[in-house]
Parts: sequence; C-alpha cells; structure tokens
Amino acid sequence: MAYRMILNETSYFGAGSINHIVDEVKKRDFNKALVVTDKDLIKFNVATKVTDLLDKAGLSYQIFDEVMPNPTIGIVQKGVQVFKQSGADYLIAIGGGSPQDTAKAIGIIINNPEFADVRSLEGVAPTKKSAVPTIAIPTTAGTAAEVTINYVITDEEKKRKFVCVDPHDIPVVAIIDSDMMTSMPASLKAATGVDALTHAIEGYITKGAWELSDMFHLKAIEVIARSLRDSVKGIAKGGEDMALGQYIAGMGFSNVGLGLVHGMAHPLGAFYGTPHGVANAVLLPHIMAYNADFTANKYRDIAKAMGIQGTEKMSIEAARHAAIDAVKQLNKDVGIPATLKEIGVKQEDIPALAQAAFDDVCTGGNPRNASLNEIVALYQAIY
Repeated sequence: MAYRMILNETSYFGAGSINHIVDEVKKRDFNKALVVTDKDLIKFNVATKVTDLLDKAGLSYQIFDEVMPNPTIGIVQKGVQVFKQSGADYLIAIGGGSPQDTAKAIGIIINNPEFADVRSLEGVAPTKKSAVPTIAIPTTAGTAAEVTINYVITDEEKKRKFVCVDPHDIPVVAIIDSDMMTSMPASLKAATGVDALTHAIEGYITKGAWELSDMFHLKAIEVIARSLRDSVKGIAKGGEDMALGQYIAGMGFSNVGLGLVHGMAHPLGAFYGTPHGVANAVLLPHIMAYNADFTANKYRDIAKAMGIQGTEKMSIEAARHAAIDAVKQLNKDVGIPATLKEIGVKQEDIPALAQAAFDDVCTGGNPRNASLNEIVALYQAIY
C-alpha cells in the first residue's frame, strides 16, 4: 500500500519568528497581499504586528477583515471579489481556523474559477491549479490550518458545514509565532488546545493511520498534555509549546484524516455557531469511550503520552480507561463544559444533527463504524 505525506514548503517556529515575513515576501517577488483576517484581530492590534512589518518594509497590501467564526460561502465569495479588485498576487492569512480556511477557499477559487460556487469544493475536489500563494500566520494554537490540506466552510442556507480536502490549498509559508497568540483569552486557549488534542488522538486511531503519522500524533499528544494547562494560565513556555504541539498534530491528521468527534462537531458549528474547538472538546472523551474496543492497544500509548504512570503494567481495559480519564481531567482543569446543553444544543435538533454527522466526511475515518441511531444515542447521552 502506498502512503502520501504533504507538508508546507517552509515553516518558521518560535517567538519573534514573524519577522521572517518580509524576507519571504521579497525573495518570492510578491507584489501585493490581500490580508485575510477578522475585525477583532484588527481592533486588538494583533494583525497590526504583521502589517507594521509590511509598512516598514514598504510592502503593499489590502485588508479583508470580514471573516467571522465558521466562515460561510458568502464570505468566501466576497473575499474572491475583493481579491480580484485589489490587484493582489498573494494572500496573508492572519487568525485562527476561520481566516485560514477562508484564505484557502479564496486562493483555490481565484486559480480554479470553475469552483466559484464554493459548494463544489466539498470533499476531494478535482482542482487543477495550486491556490494563490499564501503565507499563513495562526493566532490560535489549535487548528493547524497552516499545515493542512483541509478547510471547512459553512453553508448557511442548508445549515451544514462541509469539509474540503485539496493538496492544492496548502500555504507555501507558515509562521508559527507564539507572540501572535498571547492575546487569546484563557477560554479560547483551552478550547483550541483541546481541538489540537482531538486532532492528535483522532489522527492516531483513524483508519488511515500508519507509522509516520503515528509518530507525529504521539508527540503532539505528549506536547499538548504537558503544555496546555500552563498555556491557559498565561505561562509563556506553555504557549510556545502549544504552538508547536498543534502544528505537529496537523502534520499527521492532514494526511490520514479524522473521525467521529469532528463528524459530530461540525453540525454544532453549522446549527449554533458553536466554536469548533469547544464542540470537539466537549465530545472528545465520550467518543473515545465509544471507540475504545476498536483501537487495539493504542489507548495505552495515548495514556502514556499524556503522562500517566505505569501504563505498561495495566490491563488493556485499565489503559483505555486511563486514557479517557486523562482527557476528562485535562478538560476539567482548563474549564471545558461537560455537556452539550451547556453550549446551547437543543434536544429537538438531535435527529438533524445526527444525520449531518452521519453524512460528514470525517465520520468515515472513525475506527468504529457508527450507525445513524448510534450517533443519535451519543448526542443524547452527552446532552
């Protein structure tokens, strides 16, 4: 069997690494950027950490700051028009998953205009050309969109999220600078951090996992488990390690897929605007329990990576419980809600949520095949 691994062309890590952006722009002979971000990152002077560098170097850009959480088809289409009118020849995506995903969709459509409806990008779209060159600068330690070939768009009309998988969308440069993440409130650090842990755990147990992806995912679990609590407390080393841990997770799951946690989380974002990290975090320990008997000895590895002592002497059942309990404890320690009701889910919506989750592309990668009735039961049990 053949395996494929796609990663960024160039990535920079560490506090202050944003300073490399000017050299990257100049050596690639880019002329003008469309900066894709959101209004809060402008308001709180996060995006200006980048634009100040561009200004100082005399580099031209235009800002598109209309991105919102769970970016929609309409926002993408507006961004495409702004790009065309701006005279830009590359993109700079500044933000969490929403600006990153919006920039990916804009970049793909500009060079593959036959997909301008956006909906036709769902799944593995047969695009022919690489996206407009993109420099990705994350401001959250969670989504790893800067290193993945995936992006997620919301269809407001149909109240659903759809996943796009396209090797043509990966940014040419990623700058993972923890200084760009310091303004995140503790609750966002917690949610995006458990999102990253979800990527690592689901990537480790998904049907497509193999030795190289396993290496990334186990290391990501280790780094995230030791760092997230400190990151939430505002400790600089914890934040810098989380920036790295979430990227390592992205290196893996982008190439092997995810599972039912993401399948069930996507509808929550589409129906209620639930932040993706929060949805994943609430669901993760419950879906881990559901999957436990279908993961061979992998939960023992997860428990060990999360710092649980004595895992090698545990029975397989005890090791599985230890891994799940370690995730529950981490959730509790960083303030993740325990139930779906706490994050605004309506019980009467569960049948529709379950159908959307059953149809989600991520669900097919789950180690245990889930029926529609089982997904309904899971939503109800977590409610």
